[in-house]
Amino acid sequence: MDSKTILRVARPTDHLEEVRRFYIDGLGLEELGSFHDHEGFDGVMLGLAGASYHLEFTRRHEHAAGRPPTQDNLLVFYLPDRNEWQASIDRLVSQGHEPVSSFNPYWDLQGVTFEDPDGYRVVLQNMSWQ
Repeated sequence: MDSKTILRVARPTDHLEEVRRFYIDGLGLEELGSFHDHEGFDGVMLGLAGASYHLEFTRRHEHAAGRPPTQDNLLVFYLPDRNEWQASIDRLVSQGHEPVSSFNPYWDLQGVTFEDPDGYRVVLQNMSWQ
């Protein structure tokens, strides 16, 4: 692999539209693509144009995806700019999402954790990744 490699994190959901709103309206991601009834699946790809990662959420018709296996299934977004970090938190709270305590207390030191509509956790970390 090299720096041109693109990462797609894909997972099923029981709440496709609610998850879409959480990540777009709450986190500020963009819809990069979607599909409907592709061999029994609906899905959406979310991210930022030009970024080296994106998220894919899928729903299979008449199939339950269920809840995450643990509270430590995380997506961590590093937001080093304090104003951008706070604006992201405020946007999620204004959408009705309340912070939760992290399973691993490390993430509470410089971050705030939210649960998406499926119960998967998203950490907004106020620091640089490196």
